Amino acid sequence: MIPDKKYHVTLSDFSGKTTADYSAYTDGLNDAAVHLSREKHGRNQLNYKKENGFIDALKSIVKEPMVILLLVTSMIYFISGKTGDGIFLAAAIVLVAGISLFQDSRSRNALEKLKDFSQPKCKVIRNGILVEINSEDLVVGDSLMVEEGTAITADGTIIHSNDFSINESILTGESLSVFKDANTNDHQIFHGTTVASGLAIATITAIGNQTRLGKIGESLETIIEEKTPLELQINNFVKKMVIVGAIVFLIVWGINYFHSYHILDSLIKALTLAMSILPEEIPVAFTTFMALGAWRLMKMGIVVKQMKTVETLGSASVICTDKTGTITQNKMSLAQLFILETNEIKNTDKLVQVDKDLIRTAMWASEPIPFDPMEIALHEAYAETDIPDERKAYKIIHEYPLGGKPPMMTHLFENNKGDRIIAAKGAPEALIAICNLKKEEKKEINDALEKLATDGYRVLGVAEASFKGNDFPATQQEYQFAFKGLVAFNDPPKENIKTVLQDFYKAGIDVKMVTGDNALTTAAIAQQIEFRNADKCINGEDLMKLNDQELSKCVKETTIFTRMFPDAKLKIINALKAQHEIVAMTGDGVNDGPALKAAHIGVAMGKKGTEIAKQAASIILLEDDLSKMVQAVAMGRRIYTNLKKAIQYIISIHIPIVLTVFIPLALGWIYPNIFSPVHIIFLELIMGPTCSIIYENEPMERNTMMQKPRPLTDSFFNWKELTTSIIQGLAITAGTLFIYQYSVYQSFDEAHTRTMVFAVLIVANIILTLVNRSFYYSIFTTIRYKNNLILLIILLTIGITAALLFIPPLTNFFEFERLNSVQLLTCLGVGFVSVIWFELVKLKTKLKGEEGK
Repeated sequence: MIPDKKYHVTLSDFSGKTTADYSAYTDGLNDAAVHLSREKHGRNQLNYKKENGFIDALKSIVKEPMVILLLVTSMIYFISGKTGDGIFLAAAIVLVAGISLFQDSRSRNALEKLKDFSQPKCKVIRNGILVEINSEDLVVGDSLMVEEGTAITADGTIIHSNDFSINESILTGESLSVFKDANTNDHQIFHGTTVASGLAIATITAIGNQTRLGKIGESLETIIEEKTPLELQINNFVKKMVIVGAIVFLIVWGINYFHSYHILDSLIKALTLAMSILPEEIPVAFTTFMALGAWRLMKMGIVVKQMKTVETLGSASVICTDKTGTITQNKMSLAQLFILETNEIKNTDKLVQVDKDLIRTAMWASEPIPFDPMEIALHEAYAETDIPDERKAYKIIHEYPLGGKPPMMTHLFENNKGDRIIAAKGAPEALIAICNLKKEEKKEINDALEKLATDGYRVLGVAEASFKGNDFPATQQEYQFAFKGLVAFNDPPKENIKTVLQDFYKAGIDVKMVTGDNALTTAAIAQQIEFRNADKCINGEDLMKLNDQELSKCVKETTIFTRMFPDAKLKIINALKAQHEIVAMTGDGVNDGPALKAAHIGVAMGKKGTEIAKQAASIILLEDDLSKMVQAVAMGRRIYTNLKKAIQYIISIHIPIVLTVFIPLALGWIYPNIFSPVHIIFLELIMGPTCSIIYENEPMERNTMMQKPRPLTDSFFNWKELTTSIIQGLAITAGTLFIYQYSVYQSFDEAHTRTMVFAVLIVANIILTLVNRSFYYSIFTTIRYKNNLILLIILLTIGITAALLFIPPLTNFFEFERLNSVQLLTCLGVGFVSVIWFELVKLKTKLKGEEGK
């Protein structure tokens, strides 16, 4: 569990002086009251669908075609008096079920851990302290604090609010925000709604199924998650193989029955072939790879909310990233001031009265309880001046939230004497447009703005106004503002960001910077971090004017997008998707929600990201570190590559099993039924762990992050790779049939022939496992890859095979014969040669690639 975060009740952390005290509103519940409330009302969870993971997994196993075939064959053996074979297959059913349950358990455990990390958080006041907890730990009576960007996780009654509005569209269908206050009739907040602006403290009145959403939300549980394209491809492939198996089963049953007129014996022989055709390992491998991949990502600090995202990660071709907090450190400090009155840019170390007045006005334009880094920096700067602290004396009476294009915000404060402060801050362009400035003054401001922005500072304009009466204007732009100056913040780039960008570029991924900041500041930061094509820039207003054709060209060529707002961000994402790019989008604010939802891979920040952003995203970076996204892409590519290796292995090893069973029967060779269901199921038990355990644990190959992203439209089974697997399978088949004919030529009996064919298959299986670890690098390179499970599985396979060949009871049960050293070496040589030839193909491919360079 992640430990709860605790915050002091006052804002001394931010300013050094008390600015707000929650105890003025409530001390919240104490620990005893929390315990009693939880005992009475339960946990804050929506519970409709009763799930039992073990029972559901067991039901799924019973429906598996391989298990059904084993059950039928086992029953036939018992009916025909072959009790030993029947018991073995019954035991095999238990073993197959055990392996499937183990794999399912691993997957479910990984997903359960992911739920803990992706669970929404909330802030409550308990014991007079503001604490961050998991939302399911919220209890009736808690004092919940919600602010802009927060997803409300229970029903409650507002006891205090500042310019507080909520989007209740999930309940009402109305998209417009609703303003709420403790003193109005509409003073309730509801689970599932989101905070559009302001801040509020509310007493929780209902949790879980007792909330309004809980009472109407049962229909949410009936939603069935769609399968991903890759999952559909794999399922379709398996379904086709099942159909082929059924057809071949009927044909072989008919042939056998025609020759022997023995219904049960011919049925067993037909079932043997059907078992050899079914690739039941493939769906298990897919589920295991995706779930364990998500678990591995979680251990790296990357929370994946949907399994399909793991599949998509390796295909990401464009990453649209925010600047503040993603590329920069988001550690704001007030660094420079521009005073319009003196037309002077200066540092903050030696302040005169006019500088202090600017800082004071900028602080009053901030939230009383700041959470934005720039506002925190302004409160800190104000506290460090020698101005008498007036913050406790004034209360906010009206507020205009951040809005407009470019954006600005305005706060109105008043003290007991009726003195008012009306302060605004925002994009300098927004304030220049509404202030009554002379032409010379505008030039002075713009020159200062250009200078500060070119130096890489984030710049806000500051203005003040006066207004009498309580009939406040509908919009903040209607006030008669006087421009005071500019405040500039230093937010340096992260130390590792240059390396991160180079990693993306090497992987063939385009990076685009999408920010609300101005072009000059963004360009300065881009130059510092060696951002490619930083000269290609456009702002949000100009972007919205483009027609579809112009937009398509613009988003392809442009790398920096400035002064972006939600509609513009969404337009960029959709335009890139229309060009078949696989788009990843990073974001942290409420306004990023639509773009995060629209992107193939929405990436939210775990620390500074709002709950709205986290809900909309498919990935959460717990440490707000973009380098983790490089690791996520690498992991996505690794998972996809290893899954492909596993499935190619399954196809290659199934072909010789099928043909070794079918060809002697179809061609009427001397020993037509070389294998029985007992032998097939043993081979299946070896192949299952090999593909699901060994290949899932394979490390990433060296050239993985130097390749271009894989188009999502690519078929998983492309003909070149499928042909390679088929040829490998046919080569192993040639080896098994050669050893079959060699044994017949040597006048070996059926048991001896069976043993040699089986031994060749086991050897070929082991060598294929090693060879297919890479389709590019040689076995001498891959043998150095760290994968401890390979040696374990191979030694286990050799040990069990040796037991079958040299322990008499097992040898007799499987109808084998003990082989001498010459025969063993012959089988070893044939199995080795039938697979190792592919190393020459890899060498040719590598030499051809090097010549191309």
